[in-house]
Amino acid sequence: MKKRNKKREPFHPLLTFVILIIFTIVLSGILNLVDFQATYYTINELTNETTPVTLTVKSLFNLSGIKYIFTNTISNFANFTVLSNLIILLMGISIMDKSGFLQTAITLTTKKLKKKFVTFIFVFLCVISSIFGDLSYLIFIPLGALLFYYGKRNPAIGIISSFAALSCGSAINFIFTSSDSGLLKYTLLASHTVNSNYSISMLGFFIIMLLAVILVSSIITIVTENVLVKKLPKYNFTETELEEDIVTDDEKKGMTLALISSGIYLLIFIYSIIPGLPLSGALLDYSQVAYIDKLFSVNSFFSNGFVFVITLLFIILGLFYGIGVKTIKNQKDFFSNLGHSLDGIGNTLVMIFLASMLISIFKQTNIGNVIIASIGNIISSTSFVGLPLVILTFFLIAVGNIFVPTSALKWSILASSVVPILMNSQITPEFSQLIFRFAEGTTMNLTPILAYFIVYLAFLEKYNQGENSIKFIDSIKYQIPYSVIIGITLLALIIIWYIINIPLGINTFPIL
Repeated sequence: MKKRNKKREPFHPLLTFVILIIFTIVLSGILNLVDFQATYYTINELTNETTPVTLTVKSLFNLSGIKYIFTNTISNFANFTVLSNLIILLMGISIMDKSGFLQTAITLTTKKLKKKFVTFIFVFLCVISSIFGDLSYLIFIPLGALLFYYGKRNPAIGIISSFAALSCGSAINFIFTSSDSGLLKYTLLASHTVNSNYSISMLGFFIIMLLAVILVSSIITIVTENVLVKKLPKYNFTETELEEDIVTDDEKKGMTLALISSGIYLLIFIYSIIPGLPLSGALLDYSQVAYIDKLFSVNSFFSNGFVFVITLLFIILGLFYGIGVKTIKNQKDFFSNLGHSLDGIGNTLVMIFLASMLISIFKQTNIGNVIIASIGNIISSTSFVGLPLVILTFFLIAVGNIFVPTSALKWSILASSVVPILMNSQITPEFSQLIFRFAEGTTMNLTPILAYFIVYLAFLEKYNQGENSIKFIDSIKYQIPYSVIIGITLLALIIIWYIINIPLGINTFPIL
């Protein structure tokens, strides 16, 4: 009698989220029972006085917790911006894809380029796209899949490499972002508890950030081409899909029409965010001082409408290309193309629902915040000084980021502890914020608590093929090489800058 060789199937991603939800609920009950808590300090902006705030874990493993879950789950899902933004952007990507614009554009721009160079340019764009905030996840992950698909390569390469670049690169940009501006406020407040006259320049990180962008982009490219490509299961293309793409004259004319129309649209849009010109600057928030905050503040018309702005750009590109090559002949073609990428989205909606549930439950338990406050206490109470203190801070923040991937929330808890203790060790507040940013970028791609992790997972699921499917555990496993090598590189960069004490940017140094 022959033995049946059964291969044990890993958990389905949906079941994995259910398990994580149940585990979080039970863990909150246990940590609440043992009174797991931590204290951090808030700083009064006017007096520089500190006030202690004690954080405790809230148990959901009881009747009130069950009530919270049942009464808030639907509203949390409805207000989960990842869902609405993804659906809107997918409509724009749909018409670009279905009209043939993306295939033609990718063929024209990449056909004569080496694969590694195409990967580097794409990864570099992902890294610097952090200036646009979290929206970049919704743009580059689906476009990454199509870039590699039309390049006759496994779409998972584009999905995995783009997520690594977007998440690890979210804390790295030579352009001063709105996130950096928000963090700078906490850094400055914390520095004033030691030196009330301390000031920080927005150009204080330019040099080291520029080098970091180039290094991280290069590392992700090297890991992608030399590690990831070899580990991924084979992607099976049909004979039709493998046929060489030849761009016809009609397609070139369609591309020209699309670029001209989108160029006019972009000129109007760019004019509307330039202050000081006649009838310009209509999309800015003039209650803010810094230009980057005028663009991306909570009340900015630009920030609130950016998803629609980008979607409309995609629609214009796809529509006018389709008109030019006659893939869009009438209104029926146009509207049916809008929903192309939404076909079979049911599984994705369920995944987003469970992800929103996990994130809201985890936030409600307060586990992450208590862990971050505990890390701040460890740093402030350590006897380490100088370089050992820098290394300890880097590692602890990298670990804490897995539990609280939101930069502003983390730094609002940590700054009051980290900045003064490092200043007392003759380390500048700018260098403290840099350590924080580099450290959180190291593990941003490893946490399912990150809201956009579900977008990454959903697109891996979309392009899965039978036995070659990439599961939940694989999605994290493929990110580990990026995280480890980037972490080592960024830490080495910090150590070198600290030892040599060369400028971080304009008139800014690691040591006071």
